[in-house]
Amino acid sequence: MNLYELLFLCLTALVVWFWFDSLKAREIGVRAARDACREEGLQFLDETVVGTGLRLVRDDDGLLKLRRVFTFEYSDTGDNRCSGSVTLLGHEVEILHVRPHLYVIPNSHETLH
Repeated sequence: MNLYELLFLCLTALVVWFWFDSLKAREIGVRAARDACREEGLQFLDETVVGTGLRLVRDDDGLLKLRRVFTFEYSDTGDNRCSGSVTLLGHEVEILHVRPHLYVIPNSHETLH
């Protein structure tokens, strides 16, 4: 086995590891979002999360870990879509953002008193 074959094999193994690690992180994100929506009385839409960010960062112990940000949509009335996010550091939920308040913008012909 020459050097190029060894490098190709290592790169392939790294890609496969990253793929499976990302699937596991996504499952954790879906579970966290679903649980948060259920606790807040919200409807978790589409039953999925979408990866929107990926960075290599150090944790509190100085170890390098992947920080992944996933977004998801939920509804508080059943007639709208709101955005939330889950941030994972490694496989631990670091931040979970769900905005349970609905802000109503009045029509232009109505006045606020």
